[in-house]
Amino acid sequence: MRLTVRKVSMKATSRLLAALVLGAAMITVPAFTPDGVVAAQEKPKVSKAVAKPLKAAQDALNAKKWQEALARLKEVQAIPAKSPYDEFLMNEMLGFAYVRTSQFPDAARHLEAGFNSQYFDQAQTASRVNALAQVNYQLKNYDKAVEYGNRAIKGGFADDDMYTLVGQAHYIKGDYKGTLRFMNNYVDSIEKRGGTPKEQSLELIMSSCIKLDDAECTTKALERLVSRYPKPVYWQNLMYSLFKAQDNNDKQLLHIYRLASEVDVLKRPEDYTEMAQLAIEQGSPGEAQRILEKGIAKNVFAEQRDKDRNTRLLESAKKQAATDQASIPKMAKEAEAANATGDRLVGLGIAYMSYQQYDKAADAFQRALAKGSVKNPEEAQIFLGIAQLKQQKKDEALKAFRAVKNDPKLTRIASLWALHAQQSPTPTAKR
Repeated sequence: MRLTVRKVSMKATSRLLAALVLGAAMITVPAFTPDGVVAAQEKPKVSKAVAKPLKAAQDALNAKKWQEALARLKEVQAIPAKSPYDEFLMNEMLGFAYVRTSQFPDAARHLEAGFNSQYFDQAQTASRVNALAQVNYQLKNYDKAVEYGNRAIKGGFADDDMYTLVGQAHYIKGDYKGTLRFMNNYVDSIEKRGGTPKEQSLELIMSSCIKLDDAECTTKALERLVSRYPKPVYWQNLMYSLFKAQDNNDKQLLHIYRLASEVDVLKRPEDYTEMAQLAIEQGSPGEAQRILEKGIAKNVFAEQRDKDRNTRLLESAKKQAATDQASIPKMAKEAEAANATGDRLVGLGIAYMSYQQYDKAADAFQRALAKGSVKNPEEAQIFLGIAQLKQQKKDEALKAFRAVKNDPKLTRIASLWALHAQQSPTPTAKR
């Protein structure tokens, strides 16, 4: 199963620059005279020792002379005994200058220091936190990205991209349990509000399950993906998870093949061959004929050996189907006998299904279930649902599938049929 995690959707350099520029709004330094600092109208004040180089740095920034600004700010860095306010202004200016010179690790360090200062303008918190989360993610400082992403979430100003960033930061640093916990909570909250989670969020959950080698988790994640985004690749992976189960018996395996064929994800020639053989063995040669003809129409059998083998199998299926179809009237008479069991009607329904007589099949299954004495009523319910779905009776089919509750394996198969039924178009009423 090939699954990949898509990166957070941002053009790294341009988005990073924009985020940091927003997060590093220009700092206004009090006015200066040649003799030093003019008394400021507002507190706090810039120390006299740093006033001259700090003013020169600001002038250079205003003139977009980035390297000159950095040189002046390094002079400020070298001055001992700076006040906390001096440090704040210096860090903010350094952060801005480093952004403009694309020195993002240094920019992040100084902007973080400015953000943690008592003098930081709290009105700028959202833009700075988002900027620091994004820059740390791009710099592969994933712990910091998670830290600032969570601050954005707790602050109530995180968008969907921020949630994805935090989830992917957990994932990339190998914290798959943390990814699952975080993303499941996020997706659950969206669904509780009646929203639809992004495909990328559900993919991240699925990939985490795979990394944890948790088959049940992977299957649930795939079902969640299929329910929201019924793409063939997700259905194919989901059906693969059913096929690889070690405890499938032949009847269950044929049911899985039926669903895989219905959602059109059978790809390998051996899948068509095995499904046809199982159908023949279980008394449904008409079904075997159809699946082999479908494989041939799709040019599935590329190798001459496969072509020859399945051509022979198809001829055998056709002969058996002809004999079987001719026997249906007799089967119907026997099923109608007063002392006949419900299983006789189930057999009759399967025969009708084999030849796509879905109305007669549904009637037979319904009468069998009403009569009772059916050895496997769960399977009969699945057959009934399929027959009804083929007649475009979607609501009735869903009711039949959802009635399967007592057999874990068949319940799961029935739930997937129900999922497929929900995704099937509702027929337009005729006028």
